[in-house]
Amino acid sequence: MIRLHNIKLPLDYSNKTLIQLASKKLGVQQGQIARCEISKRSVDARKKNDVCFVVSIDATLKNLQDEKRIATRLAPNVGGLVAPYAPPAVCALGKAPALRPVVVGFGPAGLFAALTLAEAGAQPIVLERGQDVDTRTRDVQAYWENGQSAFKTTSNVQFGEGGAGTFSDGKLNTGTKDPRGEHILRTFVRFGAPQEILISAKPHIGTDNLKHVVKAMRKAIIAAGGDVRFGARLTDILRADGRIRAVVYEDAQGTHELPADQVILAIGHSARDTFSMLHESRFSLEQKPFSIGARIEHPQALINRAQYGDFAQHPMLGAADYKLALHLPSGRSVYTFCMCPGGSVVASASEAHSVVTNGMSCFARDLENANSALLVGVGPEDFGSSHPLAGMFLQREIEQKAFLLGGSTGKAPAQLVGDLLAGKASSEIRSVTPSYKPGVVMGDLEDLLPEYIIASMREALPLLGRKLRGFDHPDAVLTGPETRSSSPVRIPRGEQLASIDCAGLYPCGEGAGYAGGITSAAVDGVRCAEAVLSALA
Repeated sequence: MIRLHNIKLPLDYSNKTLIQLASKKLGVQQGQIARCEISKRSVDARKKNDVCFVVSIDATLKNLQDEKRIATRLAPNVGGLVAPYAPPAVCALGKAPALRPVVVGFGPAGLFAALTLAEAGAQPIVLERGQDVDTRTRDVQAYWENGQSAFKTTSNVQFGEGGAGTFSDGKLNTGTKDPRGEHILRTFVRFGAPQEILISAKPHIGTDNLKHVVKAMRKAIIAAGGDVRFGARLTDILRADGRIRAVVYEDAQGTHELPADQVILAIGHSARDTFSMLHESRFSLEQKPFSIGARIEHPQALINRAQYGDFAQHPMLGAADYKLALHLPSGRSVYTFCMCPGGSVVASASEAHSVVTNGMSCFARDLENANSALLVGVGPEDFGSSHPLAGMFLQREIEQKAFLLGGSTGKAPAQLVGDLLAGKASSEIRSVTPSYKPGVVMGDLEDLLPEYIIASMREALPLLGRKLRGFDHPDAVLTGPETRSSSPVRIPRGEQLASIDCAGLYPCGEGAGYAGGITSAAVDGVRCAEAVLSALA
């Protein structure tokens, strides 16, 4: 088939419109086209009086010889031949190995690693410290409604089936160019995600859909001979002669030693006790830059107007999003992250007596407010120590301070943008109602965040307001802290993806420092599974 690029479409286009445009671009009669469909679609809102879609179109001609001939005439920026999608080739095993591979963690990286292993016949064993998604959903809802009294360290937004991404917008856009990215999207669709994620330039599944998708993937892993053990927390890694020998885990029945010679360590960015265990066991760990800030919340209608102008209420557009970034003269980077249109700010702690914020949207993105993280980059020079876990200690210090500022109930400290810019504490909510549950305590984020974070936010907000009108609206609400944008630690690995300290151990995904979102973590999970299968073949 021929893929045509950069084609503008009106918001109310039809399939007939696609065929007309494709025939014109290809110089053929409409009757010569056997099939025509969109392969990628984005919104072009640079001209507020002419908002439109920009798409890539895949056209298949009835005569394949004509297709090849016509494709050779096209300039590369116009289009060319593309091969049909083919899933990544994996090394299928004739039978399961005597020692079944172990996957530690069941977030995006662990989920896709386990699925890849299971479908190749390896019958993996998954150890997940949290609970299944249904139990986890009930526990999270109880925490959001009742605060600290209902918080569980073993079942929360960070820990459990699907990982932290399950309680998010389910954003799948990524900067990775790895061809496995399309495989990730198609796999999600195979297990129940909306079909439109295959064509959207900014695909998202939504929290409401993700819960069902990850459960369906788990059932497929088990049907293929895999074993998923919830409430199973890794406590030790045993090795001998430079190789992994076994993992030790705890569950409700006690402590267990599980022999293993192939282990994928997909623990996520919040498994702090696991990071500590690795450090105490003399595994190599490195400090890694990450970001700190707060969730900023606006009315979704304000964002729609800023992005789409007179088209703000067009039914084909839905809730508008944004992505903003700048570098300050100080050298600090300030940017928005994990933007959730029509969503809410959610409590995301994984340790007792802590407050952490994140953002979440359901697929419809139809709530009153928009939110995103407003983050400032931090690095080892800010950690105050050469200890490999110093970044983690900084996160914890801020999160525990937030708990106290929120009244030790699970409520989060918050401040209006106008008051932050004016250097005064907030005492009331104005036109933007915070969505965070179990609630906020208005005050001064200077009492929570390091001075260099506050100074960077103050400098950046008016500049970002020039990029997106209304972003620095004085009534916008900042709820803090946002500290879990990425892992503060990297677990070094070699060219074959195995740990530099231990053959057979594969640090994987966001927690190990090799991914930055659902799709890139899932891709890394597939890559590590492929490495395991190659070792087992």
